[in-house]
Amino acid sequence: MGTAGKVIKCKAAVLWEPNTPFSIEEIEVAPPKAKEVRIKILATGICRTDDHVIKGVMVSNFPVIMGHEGAGVVESIGDGVTTVKPGDKVIPLFLPQCRECNACLNPDGNLCIKIDLTGRGVLDDGTSRFTCKGKTVYNFAGTSTFTEYTVVDEFAVAKIDDAAPLEKVCLIGCGFSTGYGAAIKTGKVTPGSTCAVFGLGGVGLSVIMGCKLAGASRIIGIDLNKGKFEKAMAVGATECISPKDFTKPINEVLSEMTGNNVSFSFEVIGRLDTMVDALASCHMNYGTSVVVGAPPSAKMLTCNPMLLFTGRTWKGCIFGGWKSRDDVPKIVTDFLARKFDLDQLITHSLPFTKIQEGFELLYSGQSIRTVLTF
Repeated sequence: MGTAGKVIKCKAAVLWEPNTPFSIEEIEVAPPKAKEVRIKILATGICRTDDHVIKGVMVSNFPVIMGHEGAGVVESIGDGVTTVKPGDKVIPLFLPQCRECNACLNPDGNLCIKIDLTGRGVLDDGTSRFTCKGKTVYNFAGTSTFTEYTVVDEFAVAKIDDAAPLEKVCLIGCGFSTGYGAAIKTGKVTPGSTCAVFGLGGVGLSVIMGCKLAGASRIIGIDLNKGKFEKAMAVGATECISPKDFTKPINEVLSEMTGNNVSFSFEVIGRLDTMVDALASCHMNYGTSVVVGAPPSAKMLTCNPMLLFTGRTWKGCIFGGWKSRDDVPKIVTDFLARKFDLDQLITHSLPFTKIQEGFELLYSGQSIRTVLTF
């Protein structure tokens, strides 16, 4: 492309400080350095994790360009890049895969040491490629998809099938893969089992889709917002309940409903109290509970150790347990083979410049996933 090796001026949604609206600005995006890839973003989802940074719940440097659930086309590559080329359709990866660290080399691991969990907001070389009004703008999660162009490290991008519709498969960059993998890869849901899913947002619905695909016979959705029940039933829940309708603790309600037989529970909210509720809800001996929702920073969790002593398994789950560069292309291929339907998760599509409206839809509970297109 004619822009290779040059600074690109483009539009981006810049968050200058926490708890302020996004500002659509003209930014400069520097060319990729060695082992880096510059991507023209064509679609990006709005995820609750982005809101954690806006609210100051997750650590970040400011100003920052948010967004981590995107898809686009490679515009140019730096020296030494071998896994993608200009023109390739790609998904940037907030969870990288360097293929060299202990987690990458372990068959059961996926938490690559290159992930930016501490909000440094820079690429692997310690610098950002974004500037705006003469100031450095920080990267988010090694991806930054709320911009027309972004630069990522080669270990944080996956080449996908050319036939993939980017305005749908962008969800595979975070929300769908996280929930779907929590059920089939981390939780290892078994055929004929009973599952309980706490939180019926986009990731929770993806957990339900994974449970269904794994052959669960009963899938109970739990949410305070009954407006989410219809969609949950459409994607595979067999019934839905709201804790507001009961005076008893929700784990007792589930025990009575199922004859004390919830084999798998999933917390897909990110609240400490519901993490313990979900743990208490699975069978005291052979139950498995998976923490899927991103927990608030700097908070401590307390629970009765007897919940674990009796035999329960309590598991964490990041990005559904997938090895990102290896597995994302396969998940896209499964989507193209109609193994699952992402349309059910996308409730709104908006032009990128209406990003603030997209977040308002999230806050009001009207949207499951809003996809912004460029």
